[in-house]
Amino acid sequence: MSKPDFKTMSQKELHSYVLTNREDNEAFYAYVDKLHAEATWIEMPALQSVEDKSNYPEFIEHVNKSNKIK
Repeated sequence: MSKPDFKTMSQKELHSYVLTNREDNEAFYAYVDKLHAEATWIEMPALQSVEDKSNYPEFIEHVNKSNKIK
């Protein structure tokens, strides 16, 4: 059985493949590379208090939009 072409798989397809083929290191590294290349996350420093979240309105908006999509 030949391996799928990880470069042509979507992030979602690759994620599913990695979950069902956990021993496949090549697939895992391809998935991590794809996550890094697409960089859809938001980086921010750790909050120091609950009130500190008001300093990151764009992050709160992003989280709210993501929750509505699911």
